[in-house]
Amino acid sequence: MIQKTSNKSEKVAFLGLGVMGFHMAGHLASAGHEVTVYNRTVAKADAWLKKFSGRKAATPDDAVAGARIVFACVGNDHDVRQISLGEHGAFHGMKSGAVFVDHTTASAELARELDAAAREKGLGFLDAPVSGGEAGAQNGVLTVMVGGKDAVFEGVKPVIDCYARAVTLMGPAGAGQLTKMVNQICIAGLVQGLAEGMNFALKVGLDAKRVLDVISKGAAQSWQMENRGATMVEDEFDFGFAVDWMRKDLDMCLAEGRRVGARLPVAALVDQFYAQIQERGGGRWDTSSLMRLLTKA
Repeated sequence: MIQKTSNKSEKVAFLGLGVMGFHMAGHLASAGHEVTVYNRTVAKADAWLKKFSGRKAATPDDAVAGARIVFACVGNDHDVRQISLGEHGAFHGMKSGAVFVDHTTASAELARELDAAAREKGLGFLDAPVSGGEAGAQNGVLTVMVGGKDAVFEGVKPVIDCYARAVTLMGPAGAGQLTKMVNQICIAGLVQGLAEGMNFALKVGLDAKRVLDVISKGAAQSWQMENRGATMVEDEFDFGFAVDWMRKDLDMCLAEGRRVGARLPVAALVDQFYAQIQERGGGRWDTSSLMRLLTKA
């Protein structure tokens, strides 16, 4: 973990201590911020407190009491609504002028809904999905795509920097989520292409790892190739970004594509390939497991 320091200590809350949130909240604590955490499964909050300095709360509205910035990273639209607008949601406990930063990969529609609800309560809101996976969260080098107002963004960016290498305002509320959709659409095609290429290399008798070493220095190079190519060749998939999560993301991409008339034929095809992976019991396998549809047809 890369430890970053902050010039100003803030009172913050972090809701959701999953694969990403656990580490992101840890970076905030390590940087000197006063962190209160909430997680639906209390054991995860207890585990976090064994590693980092802070406190836990029993409900989201308790966790956010007095916090200037509230971060959230949960599963889907339903989860975000529950922790923000639900009976004990964060919006009920946040003070006027506080900012809610949603790192969940969720819908742009939800982002606009929460932005409107926040403004009614005198709160700020940013949709801020991330890219970089668990390794990026652990090492504090996530890429954060943000939607919201410029003034709100500028007031929060120095704190987000604790766990990010790039934090960019993409436009108004919803723009962060739309940018993350572009990210997932591109990844879907890249992983399928990489799977087909590596399977081809194996079938024609090449040393696939040597192939990776060569082509990764040319125009075919990508993050997926550098970080997943070798494990794909080794048929290792019990780690990383789960197929279940990717299908959730692609479902939002395809729905938004239909709404605006943007054709996504490759994304739709790869989504169906991921459905086949799920049918094989691989819902928790890494997205690079597309390789298995080719090697173990």
